[in-house]
Amino acid sequence: MKVIKLDAIDSTNEFLKGLSNKQELENFTVVTAENQVKGKGQMGSVWSSEAGKNLIMSVFIKDSLSDVSQIFKLNIGVALAIVEALETFNIPSLMIKWPNDIMSYNFKIGGILIENSIKSDGTVHSIVGLGLNVNQINFENLPKASSLAVICDSQFDKEKILKEIVMKIKQNIAMMNGDTDALWLEYSSRLFKKGVPMAFKDKSNQNFMGIIQGVSSHGKLQVQLEDNSISEYSIKEVQLLY
Repeated sequence: MKVIKLDAIDSTNEFLKGLSNKQELENFTVVTAENQVKGKGQMGSVWSSEAGKNLIMSVFIKDSLSDVSQIFKLNIGVALAIVEALETFNIPSLMIKWPNDIMSYNFKIGGILIENSIKSDGTVHSIVGLGLNVNQINFENLPKASSLAVICDSQFDKEKILKEIVMKIKQNIAMMNGDTDALWLEYSSRLFKKGVPMAFKDKSNQNFMGIIQGVSSHGKLQVQLEDNSISEYSIKEVQLLY
């Protein structure tokens, strides 16, 4: 595993994307940064982090997807890998909030951003970005955010967490090449607030009640509505109010 360590960078995803366009990268090349000034979340949202406290990383992955229809499988494999890795450090009550937030109890401790590019030969290269709140203590004006340090009242070794996460990602990608049913079942069982009546807000800012049933093969959230029908929502089409 090749690891490129940076002090400060605009975005580890952007740095790794630029590097992959210039040279042939080893599979699972990792870029980490102590400080990221233009961190990105889903659909252009911003991920901010206190310098030196958290794990900011991006991983270059190739040859994991045979075509674009499998893209959400990578999301599942990566999200589960992070949860499985954190469990080895005894982080409690870990769940995955659709599509790509890592939760402990009701608090967000991490966010994933996966960017895919399709090459001329049809292969898919992916850059997996992760921001994980590790040793940051102060989350002023962020009532739904927390960190491993706050939840466990302990400091953590970011290097050990990084190595465990990459190892678990490799294992899950190997599973993706065979029977993926086990991954889907595990992902479904880890879904935050699944099976619980919850309030949602749609893209028209209308509130409604629903129950998360699961996620479709294309990554859409499946919600049972009050009339018992099932609706599917893409990213940014619906917001879970919790």
